[in-house]
Amino acid sequence: MNAAAMPQPSHQRSRGRLELDYHLHEGRTVLGGLYQSPPMRALFPDPEADEAPICALVNTAGGLAGGDRVEIALSLGAGARASFSTPAAEKIYRSLGPATEISVTLEAGPGAVFEWIPQETILFEGARLERRLNADIAEDATLLMAEALVFGRAARGETWRRGALQDSWRIQRGSKLLWAEGLSLGEDIAADFADPFGFANAEALGSLVLAGPLAQPDLRNALREAGALASLVRPGLLVTRWLGGAVAVREGLGAAICRLRPALGLPARLPRLWTT
Repeated sequence: MNAAAMPQPSHQRSRGRLELDYHLHEGRTVLGGLYQSPPMRALFPDPEADEAPICALVNTAGGLAGGDRVEIALSLGAGARASFSTPAAEKIYRSLGPATEISVTLEAGPGAVFEWIPQETILFEGARLERRLNADIAEDATLLMAEALVFGRAARGETWRRGALQDSWRIQRGSKLLWAEGLSLGEDIAADFADPFGFANAEALGSLVLAGPLAQPDLRNALREAGALASLVRPGLLVTRWLGGAVAVREGLGAAICRLRPALGLPARLPRLWTT
């Protein structure tokens, strides 16, 4: 058989899913339901005395490749409070064609306090990522959400200039759209990063969103005093951005989380998952 006519190999791909819900029982936040399929797994380290229950989201494969698909659905019932993070950065490996797909759904019931602060996602050279995040929170719920993208492996001197990125966020409050944004890269990534009015050769992009009644001018001003570019873009929505070196973005994002956590009734420090 002609080599060109030979069928192309079909690679096995991950189809992971994690579903988890917490609810309030006798004044305590407890686990209500859990479903997990590889490579996704939830771990529950003992929280410190002044912390809310914390869930560590683990990718047992160590990273995601082109064609892998992961779905995460997390829910907090009325009055529940919990933190969700990762024990390490997520790695998106070089793709041979198809994109890596990540879908995240967050729900917070009345009076719930939801903290979504995974560590950074690293795009290897050649990575193709399609990521969607949808959050639906009650009118009086609070959502603190932080994400960081690192464009290449900075420690190896690698830059991400080949691949594709489709990243979209949607936040609803009381079933009404509160915030929508999207980032699309792929036509000419090198030009986008070289543009001084674009990414200006930044190594990383960080985003932090505080949605809910706690998003007030005093917290915006506290972040600005710490050097962050914070904006109260509409009532009940505080948005902050970082663009620059990978270490500087991580440090800035971590410092802002620490600034905001006391308003949520949490200690002014990062969870141990970020620091150990």
